Amino acid sequence: MDLRYTEEEEAFRAELREWLEDAVPKYGPAPDPDEWDARRAYDTGWQRTLYDAGYAGINWPKEYGGRGATPTEHLVYIEETERARAPYVGCNFVAQLHAGPTLIAEGSPEQKAFHLPTMLRGDEVWCQGFSEPNAGSDLASLRTRAVRDGDEYVLNGQKIWTSFGHVAEYGEMLVRTDPDVKKQAGITWLIVPMDRPGIDVRPLRAMEGATEFCEVFLDDVRVPVANRVGEENDGWRVANVTLSFERGTAFVADVMQTEELIRDLVELAQHLTSKGATRWEDAGLRRDIGRVAAELDALWALTKRNISQAQRTGVVGVGGSVFKLAFTDLRNQLGDIAMHLLERASLSIDDLGDLPSGRHVQARFWALRMSIAAGTSQVQRNIVGERVLGLPRER
Repeated sequence: MDLRYTEEEEAFRAELREWLEDAVPKYGPAPDPDEWDARRAYDTGWQRTLYDAGYAGINWPKEYGGRGATPTEHLVYIEETERARAPYVGCNFVAQLHAGPTLIAEGSPEQKAFHLPTMLRGDEVWCQGFSEPNAGSDLASLRTRAVRDGDEYVLNGQKIWTSFGHVAEYGEMLVRTDPDVKKQAGITWLIVPMDRPGIDVRPLRAMEGATEFCEVFLDDVRVPVANRVGEENDGWRVANVTLSFERGTAFVADVMQTEELIRDLVELAQHLTSKGATRWEDAGLRRDIGRVAAELDALWALTKRNISQAQRTGVVGVGGSVFKLAFTDLRNQLGDIAMHLLERASLSIDDLGDLPSGRHVQARFWALRMSIAAGTSQVQRNIVGERVLGLPRER
């Protein structure tokens, strides 16, 4: 992969930038975070706008409606959409950033033909049914059962922390299909229509007020065997493909947003005063912010490597865990710096006068969530230790 931009790639950048400069202001502001009907319409509407303009699925195969862009063009797309402050992927997160890529890598021809075009048009919202109560960080200990009954599986169990479960048409779900073998060996990856009888979705509210999480209860839910991705009991391998996309490439836009957060924090420090001086005159604070900014530059280089690997091999691989671990640590460092800067103002998510301090308090909460989401930092350390450093496997 050559990350120097060619004339063709710069031409693509110019074309995309011109389109974004026209399309983003026309699309209007996002609705209130708790207005889920409006949020769903807003997010899927922007996805349809991208699709109609030829910018949906920027690196997905053309045969399914994607653009078939190169890794470098994909990076250009991310840079320009963030620069233009285009609407975030929102409730299309699961479909666009890891369910879709998983189907491209592992799905049957029928599954690809049915789901990928509708995902790209914004007609399908997906959720993720991986986490379970009492499983903690040990995803492989999941207990939701799926028993084969002819051409269907019958599901019973419970999922938790299911993002967008209350607005989703489909769920990517891990189920136990063989309880009598090693725990990783008895799991299967299923596409579950969320309108099936027996599914009960109950929204949750997170500590910072977010309302995207849900609990999902499954009571004799019947799912066609044709909805299985990969072979029966091979779901752990397929799940690792999903997680490599989630950890390796799904948070790329967040890296760009972190750059903006750092710039915003510098501006805040230049306006806040303490003992007759601005906080920016504190050499220790400038050093801490500079260190985080340098680490973010390194993380962007790692992001490029992961995207390059995904293009060559179809999956991100263990580089996704390295990224997830490093990015989570960086965001927590940045959150600590912001709380130190804000002092007592860090106790409220309200802005400090005309200064956008509340954004940094919410970002601190988000960083704590990232320590758990998509596999805890402890899980990522185990993966990196075993697969990168060659340390003995966890017993």
